[in-house]
Amino acid sequence: MRRRFLVSVAAVDLTTLALGTMVASLLVFGHLVPWVGAGVRIVPLLIVLLGGALTMSVVTVRASGHGVPRPTFGRLLLIVVGTFMIFALALVILREENLYFSRAHLGITFIVWIVLSGLHRLLRQRRPWTENLAVISSEKILADDLAESDHVEVVRVVDPAEEGDIAPLPRGTTIAYDMRSVVSRKVAQFVTSSDIAGYTVRPLTAVYEEHLGRIPVLHLSEGWEIANPVARHEVWLPPKRFIETLMVVVTAPLWLLVGAVACLLVLVSDGRPVFFNQERVGKEGRVFTMTKLRTMRRDAEVDGARFAVSRDDRLIRFGTFLRRSRIDEIPQLVHVVTGEMSLVGPRAEQVPFVKKFSDTIPFYDLRHLIRPGITGWSQVMFGYADGEVDTMEKLTYDLYYLKHMSPVLDLRILWLSIWTVLTGSGAR
Repeated sequence: MRRRFLVSVAAVDLTTLALGTMVASLLVFGHLVPWVGAGVRIVPLLIVLLGGALTMSVVTVRASGHGVPRPTFGRLLLIVVGTFMIFALALVILREENLYFSRAHLGITFIVWIVLSGLHRLLRQRRPWTENLAVISSEKILADDLAESDHVEVVRVVDPAEEGDIAPLPRGTTIAYDMRSVVSRKVAQFVTSSDIAGYTVRPLTAVYEEHLGRIPVLHLSEGWEIANPVARHEVWLPPKRFIETLMVVVTAPLWLLVGAVACLLVLVSDGRPVFFNQERVGKEGRVFTMTKLRTMRRDAEVDGARFAVSRDDRLIRFGTFLRRSRIDEIPQLVHVVTGEMSLVGPRAEQVPFVKKFSDTIPFYDLRHLIRPGITGWSQVMFGYADGEVDTMEKLTYDLYYLKHMSPVLDLRILWLSIWTVLTGSGAR
């Protein structure tokens, strides 16, 4: 299913790009074929354009890992930007007197391409699709979690200890096999024969992570372990740091202006101090002082650190607005520049909470393998955790991010963060 889906999306992208060049040729040159006259060549650049789009399609698929294929707009944006950069590089390298380049033709081509490919993705997202799964596991809760996800239909749950005959599965069913289970001879024969017959057999953990975007909670409590999960993504960390710093610096005039207005709101609401400083735990367990706009009374934590709650009576007049809009976190952008934080990463938690959860929640300290983020996968997928149980479940999303860090995932998180800000969800 995955390969067929990805090939079809790439084919439509290339087709819409070709249509874009034809529409642009009709509007600019007066005919559908992109030809401008004797002795002048435009075809080499069109080949580069199509080749660049194909290359970026492959790159984005590789960068997104082995998750459930989704026709996302973020991936389309990466493909378009990457294709444009490849085309611009080709213009510099292929300098010839008879090589024709039209800004109008290029602009119309990209506009038509983006519109048509965007509509295609919109239709794909509106069209329901499911993956049929047969789950082999003694943990029924894992099958129940999968059944509740948007794109899964659990057609059968097989007990690993089953000794009777197992009926054949419908064609196209994926077998999700719990590698921790001790299976009977009948189940082992069933899995082997299904694999030979052409059914896809995959580890249950991989299928679970792809559809739910998190690590199974059961695997944390039972001693599930990640062996250096960041090692495979270390190549992405330096460019991630550079790109995020550049984004913060380039957008500084905007967030400085918004921050200045927010400072006035705090000043009018509850006087000074405007900023709130608190020790948080960063990369490799290093403690740093994180700065936020103050949204609570000055005596809010006089009795010690505690979680925020809905309709918290410690909030100042504009505190709820600043928190829901995430404007109170604007000062943290300075920490991105200084290297203490990232735009995307696990939430930087308070020192007392880290000490407590490190002792009670398995693998909690793995969150500190990378820089904490202003936003992150767990923030947009789970929201605010106000206790140990919620923190443990939220950790499953952080560990998923550690395993699957990529430019595409970061872009998706940033997009979801914008939606979170617009809706005000998950804030307290």
